Amino acid sequence: MGIDRLPPLNAVRAFEAAARLGSYVAASHALHVTQPAIGRHVKNLEGWLGVRLLERTSRGVTLTVPGARYYQAVAQALQILGDAGTEVGRRNDERWLRILCGPAFASRWLTPRIEVLRSLRPDLRIAIEPDASFTSVDARRADLAIAYGLPGEMSGVREVLLRPAVFAVCSPDFLAQLPSAPTLAGLPSSRLIHVDDGAWWNSWFTALGLRAKVKAETSHLSNDIALNLAQRGQGIALANQVLVARELQEGSLVRCSDEAVALESYPLLTPPHPPGDDALWFMGWLAEALHAHVATPCPHP
Repeated sequence: MGIDRLPPLNAVRAFEAAARLGSYVAASHALHVTQPAIGRHVKNLEGWLGVRLLERTSRGVTLTVPGARYYQAVAQALQILGDAGTEVGRRNDERWLRILCGPAFASRWLTPRIEVLRSLRPDLRIAIEPDASFTSVDARRADLAIAYGLPGEMSGVREVLLRPAVFAVCSPDFLAQLPSAPTLAGLPSSRLIHVDDGAWWNSWFTALGLRAKVKAETSHLSNDIALNLAQRGQGIALANQVLVARELQEGSLVRCSDEAVALESYPLLTPPHPPGDDALWFMGWLAEALHAHVATPCPHP
């Protein structure tokens, strides 16, 4: 496909925002346009491609199978465009620290602490790249990476920062609408929010000694999307204290039950070459800040 066959960029941005945030309303707020405009852009893009990308429901939008494939490509392409603009606009004398991490960790833990980092090193500029599927880090892309998964599945692991317990969360409104308090045995038949085909929930049930097998009807691309949906009352998601401590304290999310078990870890990845002074400083700050964060008790159900 040549450049003359590129889709309209505004339509692509509207689709990416709606898919990432799970609703036209959230996308309209993010892009500062009206909700009907988001809908028109998505419809125009679907007509241009000749395929259905999003399914609308009373609670938002979900990706179709072709839509999920297209979203992955679109998200990468927009990130490349953004990175190119950042690179062109940099001055040669600026010091940058490029951090690669999962979308949920980026938006829910790291980004809210950017001002703290800037106050500690005012002359250091920080670029955060969210990515839900990396297993290594290339020096051309980032100076370090914070992954979430099994360390044995990653390459370039410098250290394991944390292995937090995983528990089930939902919105207070969703919990109030249930006929009775959720139990571990009853969770498999509840409205579960998935980030895969059901494997993560099944691993959690197995680790807690429950023989259960669930299968996803809809799979979302990251924990960030799943937790956003849970906050909007669309079901029960798995989380850990790193991602939802603030939401639990504020009350926008609540724990559904007492059960919690450690599954994956947060490994710190580095490129093959030795890290620079700024990367070493950030690694030290990160380890201390993470451990201080999880040392604060979270509300229990």
